[in-house]
Amino acid sequence: MKPFEFAAARNSIEALALLARAGPDARLLAGGTDLLVELKTASRPPALVIDLSRAADLRDIALTDEGIAIGAAVTHEEILRSPLIRKWLPAVADASRSVGAVQTRALATLGGNLVSCVPSMDGGPVLLALDALVTLAGPAGRRRIALEQFFLGPRRTALGPGELLLEIVVPRRNLGKPADFQKFGLRKGQALALVNVAASFRLGEDGACVEPRIALGAVAPTVMRAVQAENALAGRPTSDEALREAGRAAAIEARPITDFRASTGYRRDLIAVLTRRALENVRARATARGADEGR
Repeated sequence: MKPFEFAAARNSIEALALLARAGPDARLLAGGTDLLVELKTASRPPALVIDLSRAADLRDIALTDEGIAIGAAVTHEEILRSPLIRKWLPAVADASRSVGAVQTRALATLGGNLVSCVPSMDGGPVLLALDALVTLAGPAGRRRIALEQFFLGPRRTALGPGELLLEIVVPRRNLGKPADFQKFGLRKGQALALVNVAASFRLGEDGACVEPRIALGAVAPTVMRAVQAENALAGRPTSDEALREAGRAAAIEARPITDFRASTGYRRDLIAVLTRRALENVRARATARGADEGR
């Protein structure tokens, strides 16, 4: 590993000041599970590495008037331990549980997972399925965008020069919305996803599907919403055939590739199966919730 300057930011304001000073030659370090691997083989190391792990204002999980805000430097292990996440966003905890081993989850952060912007990320699909927003800060101040707009391409995000991801917000209207996360890898633990799927919807009074969301990972250049599959399900009774049809629609809509890990056809089959499973689990949770509310 080649030498570089190192600085630890106590908060996001310090981090932004350091970014402004170093410009494009700076890199941000959260958990380090991706960056440290890069630095070991980088032919041109950054001039400055800014450590965010001590930035207190990036480490909170809070219930606000807007929803649940998760700081960008919150680790996956902290998500798993959070009573707020377990109560209101259990599918987010399920996605964090699938990340690496316990040692990785203790270091890796949700914000780092999103900023890395690899198509196979585990954190992205479930947050897309819950209409999450992200708050960014930079030289021009703060701005908030939909998470779907944050992903531009493999390892490319909407972060501009000198900008920092501050938090991820799941809107209040979606707290407790029935959701599910599914992942398939080549082994049980510490597996990179061949396909991952997240889904959410509510049941209307007539039993029809309301506000369906289906998000896919590892099957396109970025994590994606399967909008056509959502449209095929919206307003319909959630019969077994309707859920299977949505799974088939998601498989058609996706853009998987063939590589050394799996073929395009195999990935499409996985998308159809995992989407159906996720939707079935959402249906079961929505039905149980309706029964509880009716008591």
